[in-house]
Amino acid sequence: MLTTVIGGRVWDFSHAIGRNAAAGNGFSQPTGIALASNGIAYVVSRATENNFGSRVSKVFIGAPGEEEVRAEFGHHGTDEGKAMWPSSVALDAQGNVYLSDDWLHRISVFDADGNFLKCWGVHGSGEGELDSPAGLAFDADDNIFVVDSGNHRIQKFTKDGAFLASCGSYGSGSGQLDRPWGITIDDEGAIYVADWKNNRVQKLSSDGTFLMQFGSEGELNRPSDVCVDPDGDVYVCDWGNHRIRVYDSEGDALASLVGDAQVLAKWAQQAVDANPDYIKMRRRANLEGEWRFLYPTGVGFNAEENRLVVTDNQRGRLQIYFKDHNYSDPQANL
Repeated sequence: MLTTVIGGRVWDFSHAIGRNAAAGNGFSQPTGIALASNGIAYVVSRATENNFGSRVSKVFIGAPGEEEVRAEFGHHGTDEGKAMWPSSVALDAQGNVYLSDDWLHRISVFDADGNFLKCWGVHGSGEGELDSPAGLAFDADDNIFVVDSGNHRIQKFTKDGAFLASCGSYGSGSGQLDRPWGITIDDEGAIYVADWKNNRVQKLSSDGTFLMQFGSEGELNRPSDVCVDPDGDVYVCDWGNHRIRVYDSEGDALASLVGDAQVLAKWAQQAVDANPDYIKMRRRANLEGEWRFLYPTGVGFNAEENRLVVTDNQRGRLQIYFKDHNYSDPQANL
């Protein structure tokens, strides 16, 4: 299904970007994503214990076939400016890039071109300390919210790492968290957090007061990330169910996007074209499974272009959709 239509909304599949690659034109188990202006995306490759391909890729998306890697940084390692298990990425008001590392328990900061600026974070469970930091998001005041996953809470810092506040505790009740992962903040300042082991997304006020939840046990299976578009529609990476679950602002499920990459991404096609035997094998194979998401992990929405971008983790690529929020059904006059 290349076009998904529901409730006055349309999501048109555009194209895929990437392939599995430890460096260069592709990604290695992409997780977090941050969308900047002018078609730029910052994509976190988490990689594996074997290929050491972890990094952040600065990618120009563009139209199909225009994709280009502009920079790579935050490569595998323990030195400052490197990362062991990078998870998520976010941008401050100046366009600086913040990267969480859940192995080194720190936040690294780079400029827009990937030049290392600084890092901060201390491992622990005390106020302002971190244990496996995951999702990152900035509010309108340019303070950063860090999903402190191992401590089952969200902490708020200045962008220089000074502690401001925290919310959440371990549990399954309203406002409690169990290994939370992704986070976003809407235009009103509300916080949305992917409550991974509780199989839900929780919406909290800016001070951490519980407001509502999206999804539940049996509907979502280990949600990993969340974003909100300007219409208030909420997109959840339903990681274990291999789909993006879409909700309206009241929490009603609208649709599921399951991946529609029927045409190989440019870099993937180049790799196939270089191997004649691979071309022959693909002609004999049923490729429908390849079109679909396999553990989608990160999601972002660019309001300037109405562009939804999903990190398709095990496929090593991005899948891109455009939203038409003014759609009306055609009238059939007999």
